[in-house]
Amino acid sequence: MVSAGLEILGLSLCVIGSLLVMVSCGLPMWKVTAFIEANIVVAQTIWDGLWMSCVVQSTGQMQCKVHDSVLALTHDLQAARALTIISSVMGVLGLMVVIAGAQCTNCIRAENVKARVVNAGGVIYITSGVFVLVPLCWMANNIISDFYNPQVPASKKREIGAALYIGWAASALLLIGGALLCCSCPSSGNSGYSVKYAPTKRATQNGDYDKRNYV
Repeated sequence: MVSAGLEILGLSLCVIGSLLVMVSCGLPMWKVTAFIEANIVVAQTIWDGLWMSCVVQSTGQMQCKVHDSVLALTHDLQAARALTIISSVMGVLGLMVVIAGAQCTNCIRAENVKARVVNAGGVIYITSGVFVLVPLCWMANNIISDFYNPQVPASKKREIGAALYIGWAASALLLIGGALLCCSCPSSGNSGYSVKYAPTKRATQNGDYDKRNYV
């Protein structure tokens, strides 16, 4: 029961983490405009994402433009695109692997094999969490470096957007859930007590019990 509970908890965390990775991948708020000037009333806010850039006017109107060329993007954006997509695909693959080896399913009969399959799914989810963590930290490091760089003009400086925080939460859930799945072990069907039955006493020809039965 304990192993089954760990599998359910770990799989739930990993599924939520994979969904958050997909949300973070699609949101355009990876980089947002930094308000560092004295006048905090600005006419527009700029969002930079993996797939598009958006401009939000003070009136509430928003205009977005998809990135025209992949090669024109910076290296961190290109790496973030590839790694987040790989992480999302690995999340779906890990879900199928864990369901195939879960104790609540009958896809695999052998308990030892089922535990190994669940452990393999946990490794997939941990790898998925690492893949999404690398571009997040890379992007955050570039944003912080440009923010404190005096050579970068104020109009080009950005702050960490909401998509990065969502991605960090997703990475933590994937790592924790994958670690719980790796702790899954086969359930032992043998109990601690064994019942032994004594042989049946047989009577002799004259109707008395053999004396060897009482030794």
